[in-house]
Amino acid sequence: MEELYLNVASEFSDTPGPRSRDEGEFSGQEFLDKILRPRFEEALRNKTLLHINLDGTAGYATSFLEAAFGGLARQFPPETLLKVLTFTSRDEPYLIEEITEYIKEART
Repeated sequence: MEELYLNVASEFSDTPGPRSRDEGEFSGQEFLDKILRPRFEEALRNKTLLHINLDGTAGYATSFLEAAFGGLARQFPPETLLKVLTFTSRDEPYLIEEITEYIKEART
């Protein structure tokens, strides 16, 4: 089974920004709309995993992560996201747990 990969730093920005487009460049909303959702939908169609590499950025605002991953969980069942998405974060390993919580809490 072929797997899909997404590297935030090289495919989006090494300086992820705020929550929404109107707050600044490289927002979580922009990442969700332009990259994350289309790649997630491709993984669903192909019945494969989507590996997301979070390393190589200057860091992430919690609002960026919630807008992107919580936003995706408001569009698709969180259980599906947790089955399809996997993460790598050697720079900041705690981000994986943080993102998982945003996904789980998105509909509450």
